[in-house]
Amino acid sequence: MSEAAPRRLRQLGDVPVSQLRNVGDKRLAALTSIGIENVFDLLTTYPRRYIDRTKRVDLTDLAVGDEAAVFGEVRKVVARRTRQGRVMVEVTLVDDGGSFKVVFFNQAWRERQLVPGVQALFFGKVGDFRGQRQMTNPVVDVIVGPTGDERDGSRIGRVVAIYPASGKAGLTSWEIGGFIEQSLRRAGPLLDPVPHAMITQLDLVDRTASFWGIHLPEDLTQVAPARRRLVFDEFLRLQLLLALRRRRMQETATGIRHPIAEEDLDVTPGSMSTPGASLVRRFLANHRFTLTRAQRRVLGEMAADLSGALPMHRLLQGDVGSGKTVVALTALLSSIDGGRQGALMVPTEVLAEQHLASLREDLAGLDQPDPNVLGGVRPLSIELLTGRIRAKDRQRVLDGLRDGTVDIVVGTHALLNDDIRFRSLGMIVIDEQHRFGVEQRAILRENGREHSEEAADPDLLVMTATPIPRTAAMVVFGDLDRSVLDEMPHGRLEISTQWLSEDDAIETCWQRVRSEVALGNRAYVICPLVEESDRIEAASAVQERTRLALGELRGLAIGLLHGQMKGPEKESVMSQFRSGELDVLVATVVIEVGVDVPEATVIVIEDAWRFGLAQLHQLRGRVGRSERQSYCYLLGVPPNGEGEARLRAMVDSNDGFALAEVDLELRGEGTLLGSRQRGRSDLRLASLREDEDLLIAAQAAASELVQHHGLSAQPALVDELRLFIEPEEADYLFKS
Repeated sequence: MSEAAPRRLRQLGDVPVSQLRNVGDKRLAALTSIGIENVFDLLTTYPRRYIDRTKRVDLTDLAVGDEAAVFGEVRKVVARRTRQGRVMVEVTLVDDGGSFKVVFFNQAWRERQLVPGVQALFFGKVGDFRGQRQMTNPVVDVIVGPTGDERDGSRIGRVVAIYPASGKAGLTSWEIGGFIEQSLRRAGPLLDPVPHAMITQLDLVDRTASFWGIHLPEDLTQVAPARRRLVFDEFLRLQLLLALRRRRMQETATGIRHPIAEEDLDVTPGSMSTPGASLVRRFLANHRFTLTRAQRRVLGEMAADLSGALPMHRLLQGDVGSGKTVVALTALLSSIDGGRQGALMVPTEVLAEQHLASLREDLAGLDQPDPNVLGGVRPLSIELLTGRIRAKDRQRVLDGLRDGTVDIVVGTHALLNDDIRFRSLGMIVIDEQHRFGVEQRAILRENGREHSEEAADPDLLVMTATPIPRTAAMVVFGDLDRSVLDEMPHGRLEISTQWLSEDDAIETCWQRVRSEVALGNRAYVICPLVEESDRIEAASAVQERTRLALGELRGLAIGLLHGQMKGPEKESVMSQFRSGELDVLVATVVIEVGVDVPEATVIVIEDAWRFGLAQLHQLRGRVGRSERQSYCYLLGVPPNGEGEARLRAMVDSNDGFALAEVDLELRGEGTLLGSRQRGRSDLRLASLREDEDLLIAAQAAASELVQHHGLSAQPALVDELRLFIEPEEADYLFKS
């Protein structure tokens, strides 16, 4: 790399690490194994922490509890085995002021590394053992080797970044830091693609200063401003891509105007409606419940979208039981009112069959004009399309979609198949979006236009009952408008949740199951496994059903439901449970979403600590679906603090949005961002919890940059974004 004009990040991505000094075949393989293939990958491998060697502590000044960097010479090293069979290496250090002990467990190689005469820096927490200060398993940087050769004198007395070393790959933090320093020095100044006025307005350091400040700070005060700029850049790239997708979609979209009148949304249950009234009006007039204020607000937001020229792309986020289905049905009916069709896609066949049954029940009595039938009207046609339906039935549904006699189709991934053609698809609803990737959502939307004779873009409503924090939604669903149902239907009681771990206490939950069944209600028992496992000590559904039938729940009708059962068998069991033939359903997480049995008032979750917080909240949402008091019992003893924190959070709150914040704090954003986060577009440094202000600033900046002629006035930003996306997407986003 020669000294030249300021370099762009994409140029760094074009330079393989093999061009660096001291990167031979062995080091190249090691770097590649941890995902570092080029200089850009290297520079975006950020430090975990820093050792401030400018404030080195003398051994005599160390106090128990201090976290410090100490520099000393190895005077003595002894290796032995403890009574438990672990290898222990004990090292005695000395400096001008005294001596100190460092102990390593299960690191036998330290005896060879830290021979007498070696001078090294040890970073860790000072503990106490039998009245003597010592460090256990500290981070070690060898400064002077056993032969007296100094590794890198320039690092003594400096702030040194500590990188995520990989023992498996054989790479040390020291080596990674050396490669990064070499890369920064050889790269020279870096081009800053963000307009200078925006950098000044947001009080950000420039691009070059940010990389030097994060990797090679002269003092620790440079780290925070450097991190702030790099976090902003990560968020800005994501928000620019989302803004560009929205803009491109608007430029290329052929929208459909759906007839939906505001006055039709204000009818109350039991209102009279004429036969010629809209399907939306007739549906809401016949519905069991009055719309909540939140439902009415969201329908108003959607009505503005549906009546506009551009296709709706909206996320509907609501807690379990908040009434998302009513909103989705209203949207589907508005499409049919306009003479078009609707599609509802769900992640599992069980959920598809459940939706089919509930849609047919909710929409019973509604009819549709059809000049081809006797009398000129026919009932609404709602059909199922999954991978396992018989060929004859599948063909009948396909024919109905082509000629328009099927009004709503409910399906799984089978709705993505190429052989599906709609006469005129006007609305797509995707339920439980967290189960689908971004690509599948885009494919379905494209299919809607390509597979519809009208060749128009259908409106898209994405629903999720898994609340995620607002910051995560800005990243995961940033290409969608967002509506939130933050109110529960009138009359719903808060679910009573208890965490039970003692045998006597657990007995009370089985007594509750019996008493609720005696009142005509039903119960779920959830197990983490289908079959018993020798490797995992957890309740299995098959064994637990037998145990309960012979023990605590003897005499009750107990069914079994799990994902390994065949489709017809699963539906048969669910039908028996819904009808009351079964009192108790022992199941796995196959019932996590969408299963709606109002008579179910108790759910017992065994080994509850094995489930994630969002999953536990979803499972709890299988009860409390009527005006009856419902109960959730969490059983088991978590093996760690995180498991305890999840169960305590469940007991403390029924609010899915509050639990989502707890989940974000416990697990971090990586598990919540799902399929949106992959490859170079990952948030490597940014934190949704700590950096919300920068995310909001980046969103505003992206909107400002894109709204005027896309990014045509920002070629450096376009060049940088190409580093983070596939060539096909770049061609789509940046074509003139």
